[in-house]
Amino acid sequence: MPDRSPSQQGSLFGEILDWMLAPLLLIWPISVALTWLVAQGIASRPYDRELGEVARGLALQSAATTPSARTKTRYALAPEAAALLRADASDTIYYQVLGLRGELLAGDAKLPVPTDDAPPVPWELHFRDDEVGIDAVRIAYLWFAPEGAAKGSPLMLVQVAETDGKRAQLTNDIIKGVILPQFVILPLAVLLVWLALARGIAPLNELQHRIRSRESNDLSPIDEARVPDEVAPLVRAINDLLARLDSSISRQKHFLADAAHQLKTPLAGLRTQAEFIQREIDAGRSSPEDLKRSLQQIARASERGAHTVNQLLSMARAEDAEQALNREPVNLAEVAVETVRDFVPRALERRLDLGYEGVLPDAARLRVHGLPVLLGELVRNLVDNALLYTPAGGTVTVRVTEDPFGQVVVLQVEDSGPGIPPAERDKVFQPFYRALGTGVEGSGLGLAIVQEIVQQHDASLVLDDTRVRRVAGGELADGQGPGARFTIRFQARMASATAEPENSS
Repeated sequence: MPDRSPSQQGSLFGEILDWMLAPLLLIWPISVALTWLVAQGIASRPYDRELGEVARGLALQSAATTPSARTKTRYALAPEAAALLRADASDTIYYQVLGLRGELLAGDAKLPVPTDDAPPVPWELHFRDDEVGIDAVRIAYLWFAPEGAAKGSPLMLVQVAETDGKRAQLTNDIIKGVILPQFVILPLAVLLVWLALARGIAPLNELQHRIRSRESNDLSPIDEARVPDEVAPLVRAINDLLARLDSSISRQKHFLADAAHQLKTPLAGLRTQAEFIQREIDAGRSSPEDLKRSLQQIARASERGAHTVNQLLSMARAEDAEQALNREPVNLAEVAVETVRDFVPRALERRLDLGYEGVLPDAARLRVHGLPVLLGELVRNLVDNALLYTPAGGTVTVRVTEDPFGQVVVLQVEDSGPGIPPAERDKVFQPFYRALGTGVEGSGLGLAIVQEIVQQHDASLVLDDTRVRRVAGGELADGQGPGARFTIRFQARMASATAEPENSS
């Protein structure tokens, strides 16, 4: 059967029917040919037996003739015997008796002599197919020694031939008896196969009807008990897809609800400040200082709103699985250095020591297979989070190290801030979650974006303290916070050019 491309995939019913009927239609001519061969053998057997008996009888008669009387006329059959031998309405009978020297003693001279290479065995009956003129004949022949002949003397030959009219007729009768019923059985078999397939495929039609009749928002699993065993794995796969789709839609709904709530606050602030300025101007009580303060509030609210929108877009980009097709080798050290350079002005404004340690971009030997935009967003969110939660006078360090033997690139971002308690370390990666009591404004999306990008790149993320706590109560010797350290390990590939890593801060 010819293969079909996915765009040409037709009916499963028609496909099964084709594969069932095609072998049947192919085997049927082979069956006819084999039947003809078998019928020919069956039809030849009784006629060969009869022909052999005639040849043996003629040989016995010829062998009993006395040597002194061995003349051509002695071997000639009586007119009555010759008439009886040839009295066949369907076939023509030929016979021949050859003497010790191969001379014709009786019968038809046009019968061909056998050309056997093996030495003849006396009184052993043989059969062969040959031609007499334009007639195809079946010949029974045997070699024999006349009575009184010395051992080792030449042998005489008797041949009796018969045309194949009766044999062909019997062969045709046998074939008709076998083949004609098949012309009735074959269409009946096709009909039964059709009905069996229609009945067997009915559960699939019922399953299709159940799926088509569902509402678009119905993501409940399909009942596996009402489908055939062969289709159950497919239904389980569909149920698994429905469960994942339901979970994804639920997360999206929750995310959109939280996003709307987060955007509502800065937008409400913008509206409040705008209405306040309008009322002050209408009442004539506005002053340049009041207007400046209100405009500053509007600017901060718009900045928070823009930051939230940018974070939402980053989150959507990180969740886009289609971007995985556009991955390329990325120098993570170069991405980290560029990000640190971008955040230096902000760190100086907050009086923070922001630095980079580890392998230099031109000395990096390993490349991370990923998306440059997302990896940059990963480092940017980690640095932004560290700068937000580290008090003035603290330090933030970005570090990239390589393990060429293990083909691993490690990214670390650590700070000297208050750290994250172990009980909250799983929660901080949830969208819009912010730890209470920090007094830091933010969208709560930065670490959620980090987690999503880490999963997209099949990396591992570990969150722990920068400094080891001294006592069970969590106090440190010099009064500084334990800090937070994010460690991400990427599987990497060796770059074309290699160099020894250097340290820089």
